[in-house]
This record gives sequence, structure tokens and C-alpha cells, in this order.
Amino acid sequence: MSKEYNYDHYKTVPEPADKVNYKKKKPKLIAVVDEDNCTGCQVCVPFCPVDCIEPVPTEKYGTPIPPVQVRHDECIGCQICAKACTKLTWDAIRMIKTEEFEETYDIELSG
Repeated sequence: MSKEYNYDHYKTVPEPADKVNYKKKKPKLIAVVDEDNCTGCQVCVPFCPVDCIEPVPTEKYGTPIPPVQVRHDECIGCQICAKACTKLTWDAIRMIKTEEFEETYDIELSG
């Protein structure tokens, strides 16, 4: 007996860019990791369609399991990592508006 799966939830995920480190347009939202709240479990990593989540360098905190960070220039704002973190682990990733991100962190994103 085969089981059918419904993949409708993937319809809202934009296609990754053809070239790494290049986005077709600036996303409306950016994923931000609360590094103080992140357990470093990396559950979010395989869910990222553009592979822009990585562990923080171990020397930054000196902990055996460092938290993760998002390479913001590559983030497409799909929200999948935040949903995976919330549903499967700890709720350490939040989505913020790109304008707010750029103003708060004084970074201008490409796109």
C-alpha cells in the first residue's frame, strides 16, 4: 500500500537563484537567528533551499556546539528555516522585514 504525500506547502517557496550569492530580487523578509537562544542543533540547515545557514565559528563563543547564523546576502526570505525551528526544535529564528533588518544592522542587501 503506497502512501500519497501532499507537497502544496512548497508552492510558495521561490526558486533558488541560478548563481550562488545572487538573488533575483530583494526579499521582503530576512531570517535572523537569536544566537543566544539557538541550541546549535542545525535542524534548520537541510531545510534551507539556498543553503545559506551555517554554524557560527567556534572561536566566537568557545562553546562545543555553536549556534547557527544566516548569510543574509543569500537569504531569499522563504521562512522555511523559521518554521522548521519553531515546529521541530526551539524557536530561535525569526523573520523580520528587510527594511527593518537593513536599518537595525546598518547593512544594505543586494537584490
